[in-house]
Amino acid sequence: MNDRPLIGVTTYLEQKVSWGVWELPAALLPAGYPQLIQAAGGLAAMLPPDDPAHAASAVARLDGLVIAGGPDVEPERYGAEREEHTGPPARERDAWELALIEAALASNTPLLGICRGMELINVARGGTLTQHVEGHVERIGCFGTHPVKPVPGSLYGELVPEETEVSMYHHQAVDRLGQGLVASAYAGDGTVEAVELPSASGWLLGVQWHPEMGQDLRVMRGLVEAAR
Repeated sequence: MNDRPLIGVTTYLEQKVSWGVWELPAALLPAGYPQLIQAAGGLAAMLPPDDPAHAASAVARLDGLVIAGGPDVEPERYGAEREEHTGPPARERDAWELALIEAALASNTPLLGICRGMELINVARGGTLTQHVEGHVERIGCFGTHPVKPVPGSLYGELVPEETEVSMYHHQAVDRLGQGLVASAYAGDGTVEAVELPSASGWLLGVQWHPEMGQDLRVMRGLVEAAR
């Protein structure tokens, strides 16, 4: 189909990855991300970390943008000191993805943040993060599920109007909301699970969970339709 919008999705950058006989640095992405984009009607393009000066040029070539999950945002980005449970910094990703977010906002390019991506959107808007939420990760490497309740009348609430079980793996969360952002879904303990920017001319949504780990296409379809 010629009308499938091009959706850029950011990647991890790892210093040692093994496959076959190779053990090399690699820019990589769990396959669930492009598969979800494809299933929702888009074409997926990987965006490995690059010079932030190139972000606007990259976004100009896209119909939509996904900021993927990954390591903790460096606390210095939101004026906080590193705490015990905060992971090592990913400075190249932070710089590149913050520049992409700013470029998407400036150009009204539809934008979806997933887990770390939502947290980074909040930081980009001047918000802060809780660096560790007890009980959100029981043991390393395991996704869990919990219900998320939408806020009626919100963008997310229009896409997914009912309470839904979602796949999650995070220990950080939104603390103070960034400028203009509003919460559009909550967990049962009050944790903000989705944010959006009603004042924006474009489409913007951040979700704290991992839709690429499930079968529900509605959030990604929302992005793809906005990009179309």
